[in-house]
Amino acid sequence: MKKTEWPIRWDLLLRYRLIEIIALWEGRLTTNHICHGFGIGRQQASKDINTYLRELAPGNLVYDRHLKGYVPAPDFRPVVTRGQSEEYLDLIARNDALSQTFESLDIGLPNSTVVSIARHLAEPAVVRAVVAATRQGRRLETDYFSLTQPKSERRIIEPHTLVYSGQRWHVRGWCEQRGVYRDFILSRFRGTPKILNDRGRHTVHQDEDWNRQVTVEIRPDRRLTAEQQAIIASDYGMENQRLKLVTRGALVRYLISLVGIRPYMVDPDPLVQQLELANRDALSKWVATRKVIREELAESC
Repeated sequence: MKKTEWPIRWDLLLRYRLIEIIALWEGRLTTNHICHGFGIGRQQASKDINTYLRELAPGNLVYDRHLKGYVPAPDFRPVVTRGQSEEYLDLIARNDALSQTFESLDIGLPNSTVVSIARHLAEPAVVRAVVAATRQGRRLETDYFSLTQPKSERRIIEPHTLVYSGQRWHVRGWCEQRGVYRDFILSRFRGTPKILNDRGRHTVHQDEDWNRQVTVEIRPDRRLTAEQQAIIASDYGMENQRLKLVTRGALVRYLISLVGIRPYMVDPDPLVQQLELANRDALSKWVATRKVIREELAESC
């Protein structure tokens, strides 16, 4: 995404992104897309398109009188998006989620549905306390449940970052009881956490696993035929049958879980497993044995 030299208001940036995403991936943009998507009038929507073309991306869109809408120019270049299909698919998914709450919502996107499961979310009081402690750099006292301590125990933590693992929300921080940085699932906090007056001494800058950039290399399961491996490689956009994902050391296990790899277990059927780690040795610090992983997950996750 190109960086402009002047700030863009958040509401305008969202509308400019919609302009770019719809035009690029549907091939036709009208003022109706913006009107329905943001509840604004046609005059304002038309102004947004003109401002986008005048100040952000001159020549990016061309008005097609036959289609009665704007189409991407032959030399279209993304300015406020990355130009990746996942941005359009994410827009569809969010539209579907909002439509389940607002039945009359219609911004002209194709029919879609999202498979999801019910999750027990954290209580508002928990989220507010965790967010406040994180922003203020303060210690947090709370009752916390884990699979190794199902009856709850008092913890004092120094949170530094909220993390969404693709399935649930955690907070990353220093655990005074264990003397290490850990992840704590927000839904396992009980009661109202107490923000202590004194500031924490263990910050994000001291969290080595958090600050370590790690490359996770994934490849098709080598037990598959060459033709099957080629299909899997295409599914994930691999180059030379490798998908390289850069993440934080502390997030390696979540990333691996998202792609469906169980590093401590090989499925006997390669058609079920499909993927495997290509650089397992380099990830040995974060991809431990099954026993160690189970102990860590039971303790803090």
